[in-house]
Amino acid sequence: MSDKKPTASTETTEHQERAVAQVIPLLIGRADNTVPITVQRRTSVAPANAFRLIVPIDLSSVFHRVAPFPGVKGVANQTEAWDHVGPTRNPQFDDGSQADEQLTEYTDGTSFAYQLTGFTNVLSRLAVGVRGEWNFNPDGDGTLIRWTYEFKPLPGRRWILAGPFAPLWRRYMVAAIERCLEAIESEENNS
Repeated sequence: MSDKKPTASTETTEHQERAVAQVIPLLIGRADNTVPITVQRRTSVAPANAFRLIVPIDLSSVFHRVAPFPGVKGVANQTEAWDHVGPTRNPQFDDGSQADEQLTEYTDGTSFAYQLTGFTNVLSRLAVGVRGEWNFNPDGDGTLIRWTYEFKPLPGRRWILAGPFAPLWRRYMVAAIERCLEAIESEENNS
C-alpha cells in the first residue's frame, strides 16, 4: 500500500478511466428506423470554449416553452457532475411532466450525447426515447455547433414524428440553440 496522496492529475486519470470503463446500454442501434431532427448554428466562440460552456448549461435558461412543447423549469436527482459518461438526472418541465436523462457519450471539447426515456408527457405515447447529440466543429476562428435529436418511435408512430411533429420540434430546437449561443457568447465576451 502506498503512502502517496492522490494528486489532481492522478484523480483526473482515475476519473477518465472510470468513465471509459462505464458502458451504457444504448437506446438506439443500427437496425432502428429513427426520426432524426438536426439544427446547426455558427458562433465566434472557439470549439473547446463553446463545449465547456454548453455542457453544464442551466436547462431552464435555454429550454423555454415553445407551443405546443413545455419549457424546462429545472432538473432533479442529478447523480454527478455532467462531465463524463454515466450521470443521470430528471429534467422537470413546466407542465408538471418529467423525463429520465443519462449522459452516454462524452469527448472533452468536441461532443457529448445523452438519452432521454421515461417521459411522463405526450412523448410517452410517441417514442420509446430520444438520443441527443451535440458536436462542436472548428469553423474558421469559431465553431459550427450541430445538435441532433433522434427519436426512436413506438410501433405505428413514426409517421407522426416524421410528419406533423418534426417541424414543431425543429422550431423548439432552434429557439433553444439560439439561447445557448446568446449565453455562451455573452460569457465569452465577459471573460
